[in-house]
Amino acid sequence: MFDQQPTLELLFEQLGLDSSQEAIDKFIESHQLTMDIPLHHAPFWTQAQHDFLISHWKKDDEWAMVVDILNEQLHTEDRLSTSTHH
Repeated sequence: MFDQQPTLELLFEQLGLDSSQEAIDKFIESHQLTMDIPLHHAPFWTQAQHDFLISHWKKDDEWAMVVDILNEQLHTEDRLSTSTHH
């Protein structure tokens, strides 16, 4: 099975994406989502990536926390822009 504690880098590896810090930062910056688009519904995931994300999120396993972190980071800009309008 999987022995390491899941991290954002390992999540990117599992998703078949470049897991270097620079690549992760660039991905997050260029794939921002509005709050009405759930992470697993983002149009840029392949079916396999979508299935990986949703299955671990539903299981609420050790990957769920890392998926939540990615979700927060991909919704940062929308959250920041809506909070400045209050």
